[in-house]
Amino acid sequence: MMGHESPYKGKRGLRRIWNALGYSLTGFADAYRHESSFRQEVALAGVLIPLSLWVRTSGVGHALLIGSVLLVLLVELLNSAVEATVDRISLDDHRLAKRAKDIGSAAVLISMIHGVVVWGAVLFF
Repeated sequence: MMGHESPYKGKRGLRRIWNALGYSLTGFADAYRHESSFRQEVALAGVLIPLSLWVRTSGVGHALLIGSVLLVLLVELLNSAVEATVDRISLDDHRLAKRAKDIGSAAVLISMIHGVVVWGAVLFF
């Protein structure tokens, strides 16, 4: 049996890149609009990224500081996508749905701990 792929998969070249940019911006806007934790993390990024450029450190230090902030946003986006998919399938309480959401939340926590460790290492060592 042949799988059915999205009709959007056939786009190529600049059109594919343009479409992908539009989907990405829509996803970013949807996450910002519907996910309060993402809004909080974006606000924190709005403070930490400029602060990271003010800190006296090497180029690698700046990259580590900014990268650790962006990692939290990235993991939060993936966690939100998992949660939306689980909710799309069913809003019923189910142990596997809870597990998926809890694992996503754990990934966000690990990314935040990573950020604290990176900022601590760059600022204090």
